[in-house]
Amino acid sequence: MKTIQKLLAFVGLLSLCALFVYAMQEAPTDKNFEKKVINDYNVYALQVPDNLDFAGEAMPINNPDIYERMDKELLVNTYWQSNGLLMFKRAKKYFPIIEPILAKNGVPDDFKYLAVIESGLTNAVSPAGARGVWQIMPATGRENGLEVNDNVDERYHLEKATEVACKYLLKSKEDLGSWTLAAAAYNAGNAGISRYLRDQNVNDYYDLLLGEETGRYIFRIVALKEILSNPSKYGFNFREKDLYTNIPTRKVMVDTAITDFTKFAESYGINYKILKIHNPWLREPKLDNKSRKSYAIEIPEKGYYSVQ
Repeated sequence: MKTIQKLLAFVGLLSLCALFVYAMQEAPTDKNFEKKVINDYNVYALQVPDNLDFAGEAMPINNPDIYERMDKELLVNTYWQSNGLLMFKRAKKYFPIIEPILAKNGVPDDFKYLAVIESGLTNAVSPAGARGVWQIMPATGRENGLEVNDNVDERYHLEKATEVACKYLLKSKEDLGSWTLAAAAYNAGNAGISRYLRDQNVNDYYDLLLGEETGRYIFRIVALKEILSNPSKYGFNFREKDLYTNIPTRKVMVDTAITDFTKFAESYGINYKILKIHNPWLREPKLDNKSRKSYAIEIPEKGYYSVQ
């Protein structure tokens, strides 16, 4: 019996030593750091890249204040894993719609990440009254040709709202001189950013002392750009089939009033809910259309929904 006890004790000691050696070998180093982050559930400090930029404009990461603020946003967005995965899923669905509109208007592709931090790529509603993926205020929408009322609100129309965002950003770039300042102005307004620059006698976003929201704004955009561009580097693992995709649709042109969208939807083999999913800019169960304006209503192709 004593022999067995000694043998078990010896085996236990060997196992403990092996675990200790293994732990020492697997401790994070510069060489295995990225592998460790990907393959286990421990929480690690992140290595902030030294060549970050927004729209081709370099972030001065060597500045200790800039480094700390960027580090914070990378940490917050990397370790908010559920939200991060949702952003990957939604980006696959909505970026293909946003990207060509940005390109057509000469707006850098990086601005798609501005939409990510504005709304999480959802039709969000802000306390201030902004709506949609691009969080456009009512006056801004109307000034740029969107119909905004209780019956039709085209701030929820992704293509049209993206066009309006492009107009605003191009004007901001012209007024302020850089894409980084134009992005900040999307949050604080052109007049607001101009006033801050004048009052603090600087000409660069990274030299400004700003309030919490605008002060984090560019850092949040760049953090989401970095993470969404490098999923495995930040520990996000998914398959292509895990991502959301767009349902193919066809446009039905309407230039009259529609008194009942339930019946209208049924005439195209779908239901009211599906009609509204694909046309969130239609805000009521009917379309007034007193002016006999021509609207393009999206109808999903057959075979993608099961409708009873």
